[in-house]
Amino acid sequence: MSLRDDQLATLKAAGKDFDYYNIANLDGIDHLPYSLKVLVENLVRNIDGANITDEHVKTLLDWDPNAEPSHEIQFTPSRVIMQDFTGVPCIVDLATMRDAVKDLGGDPEVINPQVQSDMVIDHSVQIDKYGIADAVQQNMDIEYQRNGERYQFLRWGQQAFKNFRVVPPGTGIIHQVNIEYLAKVVMSKAEANGNTLAYLDSCVGTDSHTTTENGLGVLGWGVGGIEAEAAMLGQPISMLVPRVVGFKLTGSIPEGVTATDVVLTITDMLRKHGVVGKFVEFYGEGIASVPLANRATIGNMGPEFGSTCGIFPIDNVTLDYLRLTGRSEEQVALVEAYAKANKLWGDASDPDYVEPQYSEYEELDLGTVVPSIAGPKRPQDRILLSEAKEMFEKTAPAYETEKTVKDPVAVSTDFRGDFDIENGDVAIASITSCTNTSNPSVMIAAGLIARNAHAKGLKPKPWVKTSLAPGSQVVADYLKAAGLQDDLDALGYQLVGFGCATCIGNSGPLLPEISEAINANDLTVTAVLSGNRNFEGRISPDVKMNYLASPPLVIAYALAGTMDFDFETQPLGTDADGNDVYLKDIWPTNAEVAAVVDGSVSREMFLKDYASVFDGDHRWKGLDVPEGELFAWNDKSTYVRKQTFFDGMKATPDPVADIHGARVLALLGDSVTTDHISPAGAFKASSPAGKYLTERGVEPKNFNSYGSRRGNHEIMVRGTFGNIRLRNQLLASVGEEVTPGGFTYDFLAKKPTTIFEASRDYIDNKVPLVVLAGKEYGTGSSRDWAAKGTVMLGVKAVITESFERIHRSNLIGMGVLPLQFPAGESYESLGLNGTETYDIAGVEKLNEGVTPKTVHVTATREDGSKTEFDAVVRIDTPGEADYYRNGGILQYVLRNLMK
Repeated sequence: MSLRDDQLATLKAAGKDFDYYNIANLDGIDHLPYSLKVLVENLVRNIDGANITDEHVKTLLDWDPNAEPSHEIQFTPSRVIMQDFTGVPCIVDLATMRDAVKDLGGDPEVINPQVQSDMVIDHSVQIDKYGIADAVQQNMDIEYQRNGERYQFLRWGQQAFKNFRVVPPGTGIIHQVNIEYLAKVVMSKAEANGNTLAYLDSCVGTDSHTTTENGLGVLGWGVGGIEAEAAMLGQPISMLVPRVVGFKLTGSIPEGVTATDVVLTITDMLRKHGVVGKFVEFYGEGIASVPLANRATIGNMGPEFGSTCGIFPIDNVTLDYLRLTGRSEEQVALVEAYAKANKLWGDASDPDYVEPQYSEYEELDLGTVVPSIAGPKRPQDRILLSEAKEMFEKTAPAYETEKTVKDPVAVSTDFRGDFDIENGDVAIASITSCTNTSNPSVMIAAGLIARNAHAKGLKPKPWVKTSLAPGSQVVADYLKAAGLQDDLDALGYQLVGFGCATCIGNSGPLLPEISEAINANDLTVTAVLSGNRNFEGRISPDVKMNYLASPPLVIAYALAGTMDFDFETQPLGTDADGNDVYLKDIWPTNAEVAAVVDGSVSREMFLKDYASVFDGDHRWKGLDVPEGELFAWNDKSTYVRKQTFFDGMKATPDPVADIHGARVLALLGDSVTTDHISPAGAFKASSPAGKYLTERGVEPKNFNSYGSRRGNHEIMVRGTFGNIRLRNQLLASVGEEVTPGGFTYDFLAKKPTTIFEASRDYIDNKVPLVVLAGKEYGTGSSRDWAAKGTVMLGVKAVITESFERIHRSNLIGMGVLPLQFPAGESYESLGLNGTETYDIAGVEKLNEGVTPKTVHVTATREDGSKTEFDAVVRIDTPGEADYYRNGGILQYVLRNLMK
């Protein structure tokens, strides 16, 4: 008998009996953080005697808050969620795996998601049309024209694979649909013996902001598409038991402060504290007064803190939200009964409550939070709103060049009339993204600002591209019910779509005349968005500086028209009587916001909007969909191509080998993000991807974005390391100008060229490649193509000072070796500049079932002199070693399923 058998018990909820795994009576459970209790239940339920044993559970119950992570466990998520940019390649890989199984003589039907897997199509809507009444319909028409091939493929997948559902375009943002509908908090399923098993909902997603669900008490985080595919196929996720940071919230939010300000403050605090690779858990009596929408807003920003999750326990606030969003009373009763029976109930005022122990502690009095924004290029760079003008003036010169024109530039447009634009002007002011649109308080506040501004005759400046892209149709319903959409429309904030839009880089083109003026005069214009991502080059190719702000502040900046603005001392305009109007004159009180939220957000809205969530509109239903267990690949398709990862794959893997004679493809600095590596946003006809499409008869106007073409590896590999803000210092090492973008030096051809073209030359000549970089390599979203593109360029190893968690594991998942310079060393301190050839010895120890702590690297210069060092091998768990030996996680899974 194992713990799994011993702990099986019966629970009564809403008049029904459920089987469940009781963890409440296990020794050591009382003082564990909520998040680790979730992992205990997960382990007990999935004990198989091999991957997961009683010993793993005991190790977790004996958790030492002060210990450094060293114990490996296997986490088996209950669900997987995907958005379409990262999800399409997942389904392409599954479809290709079916072909590979058939080629190896097996049954293609073995390839199916083993757990519930949902895809929400939310990343493809682009803001082409805005400031007009039917912008949302026009943008959706364009979306279907651009993405018809992808959507046909996904409709095929919906029919061909079991346990796979698709939420069609125009519904909302993945994380909002997740917390408002898909998440169960406690799941149930029929068992073979006729009983029903209740178990904890947990969910990993192919988007780093999957942590939004942490606000509901659902444990999960963003993983690479590679890990997600493995989880879909029944593979547990290998992880080290983390340190857990307890974050105590006290007090209440003061007047004039929003949930966005709170989350930017927490992000700033936790970035300074250092939480990469750790769990963050919110606790204490103060959390009872934190609304669920605010909890979700805080959880959403986990990737910006750098933590794996930012979770709240289950309590009455959770139950109230489940009721509001249309979950059944039976489901709410099950959640309450289960949480209380398993010591997962987080009410600190309960007499039986035991305060958890944590590894580290932080505390925030919400009463001390002040209005803030973040930027101009990282979400953790918080700026007090009162100091925003001063900080902008200090920062802006770094973005100017000798070509930057300092005087106002005249612009003439048909759409918005004639005006001057200058440095600092806000070119985009967009209410968008999962961070805020799931939160009625900040959306209603934006509507009230619009109402008050409209009443006083204020308008956004004509050069500002205004847009409203809510995260679900419910937002549109309550804005309309409150009568606020008319006021938003009057300010140019008509609905443009339901999806990520600006935050994902789909801000769409600026007016051609504005774009031309910016680029011809090298103007430093800005964007303000209510999102969570503001990395360089992400929001728009025309905009250099990007700021995150709450939805009401987005409108305030649209009215001001410039970042060079002090809301305290400068009026936004004048009313009909000629009186100056300041921000404080139109800012609603907390009580006003709360009254409108209470009067306009209803359970009935959620029930109506989610009643037919998987059906789609006439466009979705009208797609021509192929049938059959194998996908009929179209060789002419420029959107969906059969992957090459499994070409020539054998039933057993070849031994891994040491690396000899490698050349450096890129020499990079600190904080290289996955946005720098993984292709996203628009691309030009002169780029390798643009040339590929042009050669196939695709006009530039139909290029769409990298994100929408993620199902075509030929496009993606051509855009890897192609970000317009990437600076490859290898060019400087050989005396060439460092041209921003995807450029390098080809040591075989002895000339500068694109990274893609150089990689083809090296691959043709069987020369392996390495990348050298600084600290925090791979921060940012969990972008599978940052790893896939790296391996397809022929890179065998990446050597850095430190890695971001997800990207390191993704590299291993694609068979690329992650290495770190010895502690305290860097390529600069070792005197390396990327012109050397590299030999890496000791990798072959992995063939003996041993993961070496270090491997020996020899860098040889042209004159024959050498620098040698022992690089730390960042294969952290035995599971990762298995993936690396198999050439990647998908090959490992496919071979196992074949067995």
